[in-house]
Amino acid sequence: MERRARRGVLTASALALSLGVAGCGIAPDPADAELSEDPVTLTMTWWGADARHQSTLDAIELFEEKYPRITVEPTYADWAGYWDRLATTAAAGDMPDVIQFDQLYLSSYAGRGALLDLDALSEFVDASSLPENVLGSGRVDGTLYAVPIGVAGNGAVMNTSLFEKYDVPIPDTDTWTWDDFDAAAEAITEASGGEVHGVSPFGADSFSLEVFARQQGDTLFDAEGDVAIDPAVLAAYWQRRLDWIDSGASPSAAALSEKQGVPLDQGNLVVGGTAMEFQPGGLFTAIAAAAPDFNYEIVNWPADPDAEEGYQYPKPSMYWAGSSQSEHPAEAALLIDFLSNDPEVAEAFGTERGIPASEEFQAAVEPSLDEAGRKALTFTELVTKEAGDAPPITPNGASEVDTMLSRYNQQVQFGELTPQDAAERFIEELQSAIDATG
Repeated sequence: MERRARRGVLTASALALSLGVAGCGIAPDPADAELSEDPVTLTMTWWGADARHQSTLDAIELFEEKYPRITVEPTYADWAGYWDRLATTAAAGDMPDVIQFDQLYLSSYAGRGALLDLDALSEFVDASSLPENVLGSGRVDGTLYAVPIGVAGNGAVMNTSLFEKYDVPIPDTDTWTWDDFDAAAEAITEASGGEVHGVSPFGADSFSLEVFARQQGDTLFDAEGDVAIDPAVLAAYWQRRLDWIDSGASPSAAALSEKQGVPLDQGNLVVGGTAMEFQPGGLFTAIAAAAPDFNYEIVNWPADPDAEEGYQYPKPSMYWAGSSQSEHPAEAALLIDFLSNDPEVAEAFGTERGIPASEEFQAAVEPSLDEAGRKALTFTELVTKEAGDAPPITPNGASEVDTMLSRYNQQVQFGELTPQDAAERFIEELQSAIDATG
């Protein structure tokens, strides 16, 4: 019921956005934007918890000190209400000037003309400190609409304390293959007498699926915004999950289902129920903090010799974007630039929004990081260096992709659908959702 209600909310939000962008007035051409000589007030919004609110307010204060004629009026919310409110302001032609954005909705808002063209404002926004395979995730149809704030690779997180406890050798993670991974996972289960399992399998998130697909030279979406993944690749993704369950490397289907959706500090990896798990690097410090009695490492995925090079990629945790209806596009761009480049902002934000996307920000925060933070930074640097081009972002209509994956994942896990049948149905349903927005 909750899932159905959420889908209704998103549909209503999309409708409000469509009506709002179609009905709002003519905005200034960003190519003609100039800084005003008069006082200017900007509005800015973001989601998050108390620590993020305070650090962002601190950054705003720094901005206003540097540009005293510009005042920034902040609004913020938690994730649950954020997108409904943003859609409502879009419908009224009154979106905030500067907006914290998420990849799931970037294509939708950009495609409807709601976001500021930052390429046209390059005089005021300098994104050169971001690698192109990171910055590319902020582009829609070749135009830059959003500057990534934080990034994360998808890694294999290992509880090395459990490997040591059960005297299981840690594989060479610089060269390991899937066979090496499977053998290590099964060895943990066997050595512990089933008290601990080797792996909590992937299956229900599009980030992991994208990395898996890229290893096969495939991708979830194509540049035209359609579902592109080969059903056989998706079926292999789910089959690997079943193989881990069948071999005992993973907990049973029932045990996995009981843990689905629990808070991070109750998950198998944190409580010591499993020794390895695939997680975004941005969660690594939280995992380490939640289980201080364990030692964790985050490493690259195992890969077979024929895996596609550059399959990893640094996924933005969130972005800064501007409203196309802003009456002050130059000042909005200037604020985005400040939030993306000023070293004092880097210190204020730290890693609360993930490992900084900017290499200059990474250098600024590195001295203040604890051991887990340094491991996360090292992994992010590795992923960024080895990554290929950024994959196409989630297209309009596909924002519920993870909800769909989770549903089909459960059906595969309990034998209600074969991996191949689930793959074909998932692709058809996701493509239909995309087509419905066209």
